[in-house]
Amino acid sequence: MELGVFFFATDYSIDIAELAVELEQRGFTTLLQPEHTHIPAGRKTEWPGGGDLPREYYCTYDPFVALSFAAAATKKLKVGTGICLVPQRDPIVTAKNVASLDKLSEGRFVFGIGGGWNVDEMENHGVEHKSRFRQMREHVIAMKQLWMEEKGEYHGEFVNFDPTYSEPKPTQRPHPPVILGGETDHTLKRVVEYCDGWLPRGRGGFDPVESKQRLTAMAEGAGRDPSSLSITVFGAPDDRAKLDKYQQAGIDCALLQMPTVDRDACMKRLEEITPLVD
Repeated sequence: MELGVFFFATDYSIDIAELAVELEQRGFTTLLQPEHTHIPAGRKTEWPGGGDLPREYYCTYDPFVALSFAAAATKKLKVGTGICLVPQRDPIVTAKNVASLDKLSEGRFVFGIGGGWNVDEMENHGVEHKSRFRQMREHVIAMKQLWMEEKGEYHGEFVNFDPTYSEPKPTQRPHPPVILGGETDHTLKRVVEYCDGWLPRGRGGFDPVESKQRLTAMAEGAGRDPSSLSITVFGAPDDRAKLDKYQQAGIDCALLQMPTVDRDACMKRLEEITPLVD
């Protein structure tokens, strides 16, 4: 099982390029960054985590820009979004972002995606909460056309374009892995239909054995090979015994949280979790 981190990269935390180098040198395999384009001042939507919305949600860098710095500073570290708010992005532009970063990193990009929770944020982008998952599906399928076909074409409810060229193509073929965040059966159905992996949160009583069984059953029921779908746990525990259970259950990658704090505090955190790397 691979071990990585997720991290809100901001202007007041450790530089993401420096963090990427430190992670790679210690044997971590993956660095994922969440996304929020902005936080509306009205704050009509409560944070699912409860309480006040943490500062990093207001301050995070654009993930494709920040991850480009992380990729340029490393040779083997996988970099990715965790998660990219796909419905809030133009699919043609996002397809170009993904392909460009995957090409420039020589095939090290992981495309973690989700529908989002902040209603006021998505409404500012012209996205309706009730239809965000339908829109996400169309965006992903349309982007695949641009990555896989010489002349991609898509005509749907939310996305519509005639045959078009989009170069360069990603290094990873047919495209970088698309992994979807969430925990419900609805999420698993989407994973099986049009994704390459699942990105559940390792909280709230997460059971790696039961989760692996759920995904396997859903895949087999849809006629898809379960071995073609990965599981990356977002927010895994900092506990060797629990991580061993993850590995035994067949979890592919566990992501520990790197706090959004200054360099010294981040380095201390790295020293604490480095012994967990095999």
